[in-house]
Amino acid sequence: MNEYDSTADTLDHIRKVQGNLYDVTYALLFRSKAHDKSKLEPEEKETFDRVTPKLRGLTYGSDEYKACIAEMGEALKHHYAVNPHHPEHYDDGIAGMSLLDVVEMFCDWRAASQRHTDGDFAKSLEINRKRFAISDQLASIFENTRLELGW
Repeated sequence: MNEYDSTADTLDHIRKVQGNLYDVTYALLFRSKAHDKSKLEPEEKETFDRVTPKLRGLTYGSDEYKACIAEMGEALKHHYAVNPHHPEHYDDGIAGMSLLDVVEMFCDWRAASQRHTDGDFAKSLEINRKRFAISDQLASIFENTRLELGW
């Protein structure tokens, strides 16, 4: 008869996972407080003040949208340079990102889709899948997460 009782080992494992999840949660909370603060700095603010209202009425991914984004020039280049939740921050795009970058990016994409009059997060994910050459596996994870969160 086996006299081993797994309770203590299981409880220890649960505590370790809880600690790990706390570390991730804390890091994400820190990111949430710092998210896109560069848009309030002189290098970006004037451009975002001018262009953001135009973007609201445009369909994400359309030629008009892309032209409007191109107007942002150096301000957008600065934004990408100082915000690692954007694939453009990295030479190798999403492949250069951490899991925390990807989670923040996913949440950012949803918020951006909510800003557009005709915003559709599911459609945005499809557009970004092509735009950033997202693998089938990561695209499935994004879609599964979108559905799990009811987004």
